[in-house]
Amino acid sequence: MNIYKDFLVIGSGVAGLTFALKVSEFGSVGIITKDALEESATKYAQGGIASVMADDDSCDLHAQDTMQAGRGLCKEDVVRVICREGPARVRELIGLGAKFDRVRHGKDYHLSREGGHSKSRILHATDLTGWEIERTLIAAVHEKPNIEIFTHHMVIDLITLAKLDPSITPGSSEDESLGLYALDTTTNSVKTFLSKVTLLASGGAGKVYLYTSNPDTATGDGVAIAYRAGVKIANMEFFQFHPTCLFHPEAKSFLISETVRGEGGILRRKNGQTFMEKHHPLGCLAPRDIVARAIDFEMKQSGEDCVYLDMTHIEGYRSRERFPNIFKTCLNFGFDMSKEPIPVVPAAHYMCGGVGVDINGQTNISGLLASGEVCCSGLHGANRLASNSLLEGLALSHRGVDKAASLLSRQGALEKFKNNIPQWDSGNAVDSDESVVVSHNWDEIRRLMWNYVGVVRSDKRLERAERRIQLLLDEIQEYYWNFKITKDTLELRNIAITAQLIIQGARLRKESRGLHYNLDYPDKDDTNWRRDTELQDPSPRLINLKNDKTPSK
Repeated sequence: MNIYKDFLVIGSGVAGLTFALKVSEFGSVGIITKDALEESATKYAQGGIASVMADDDSCDLHAQDTMQAGRGLCKEDVVRVICREGPARVRELIGLGAKFDRVRHGKDYHLSREGGHSKSRILHATDLTGWEIERTLIAAVHEKPNIEIFTHHMVIDLITLAKLDPSITPGSSEDESLGLYALDTTTNSVKTFLSKVTLLASGGAGKVYLYTSNPDTATGDGVAIAYRAGVKIANMEFFQFHPTCLFHPEAKSFLISETVRGEGGILRRKNGQTFMEKHHPLGCLAPRDIVARAIDFEMKQSGEDCVYLDMTHIEGYRSRERFPNIFKTCLNFGFDMSKEPIPVVPAAHYMCGGVGVDINGQTNISGLLASGEVCCSGLHGANRLASNSLLEGLALSHRGVDKAASLLSRQGALEKFKNNIPQWDSGNAVDSDESVVVSHNWDEIRRLMWNYVGVVRSDKRLERAERRIQLLLDEIQEYYWNFKITKDTLELRNIAITAQLIIQGARLRKESRGLHYNLDYPDKDDTNWRRDTELQDPSPRLINLKNDKTPSK
């Protein structure tokens, strides 16, 4: 039995929930999320959301800072639109009940300053801003009777017109999105969802790397399923490494917000020596890519496992009250940040590339939109400015609403094919008795990406990574076809494809720019490379039947 909704939303972070909330005014909505509703990268965002809220700031300044961080690859029209519309989107959040910190005993909002920003413009809710936004949006979504939530459902693949009509070229202007197949991980059954409009808002891919600040859900699902359907993918080589994750064997992916440096935190080596002044005029407030690369350089030069973030020169209450969650978590691991420096290392943090979209979130397949970290809108360019991610999710999802609503009235392919969509068939696949293969391949991918496609790259490292990822993809593909699908096998397939796209993008770009630094091409090349790297599967297939044995790319 097919499940029909006017709109399908894949993901439940700020981008997905904002879109779902707004399109619910025009029709029925299904939110598909592979974990609990609140489990998204938005939940874990600490620092805040960038928006012009002060009299001494302007949208032009915000745009200039964004483009400066983006190293010449931002799309100026996109940047200016999102920066200009940001304050209105933030006020909508506040209207829904989001509570951001205010100046002590005052009505004005407390605005922080982070690396790369020329003004203080970061709204925050202590150091749990993402959770405040997530909490607010979830409460609003629950009040909408025409929004149905499908938790613990993992998307397998998109259903497109090209799969059903051989005359249509996958990913062409004639192609349309018709829905998707999703695995209900609580019952191990596959369901067919149909819709005229689908929004990809599945987040990023930090779990591609060994060390990451991302939650376990960030396995590159949206990029991989879009690529398999013929969607254009752009700028995957620009993966942002957050400079400061807590370095402790039991601290899993715990981020030390960039705002800690914005409030005066100083980076030091083990011997107490500062070093950021050698790497950038802004010192510890330099953009993230520079700070991460500087830390990587200092660690390799000294042979030390980490560097240290020092807040001890600042009054203790500022540490405790401004960063209560960070302070408490560090204390649980034995570090009192008001009395001793915190050990930190860089970690994979944010995917600046992704599914190519226009200013309204539209991909190259009609009816398929994308928003948030999964997409590449042109806002971030070669490096995301701090706290612009939540802003992008709000603004782009808002702009996609009119486009999505207009698609409901079209007489598209869904009316023709909705009674002939093939149901999922596992064919001769059997239950796996070799799950160790999944965990082994997963571990190998993350280690090779960390070692060869990390903060600093080289042609030799990338060549090695490309050869190995292809072998792993072949192994994973064989495993995928022989055994019944599980959440683990789907995530493994997606993470391998996403890793391959990052490697391919990095190999294509023969320069160093922003987040992509290649020792063999250490300089920026505006003559030849002030452009996006675009990847599209040359022979995409939407694999929706397990007994269809044609291999996918």
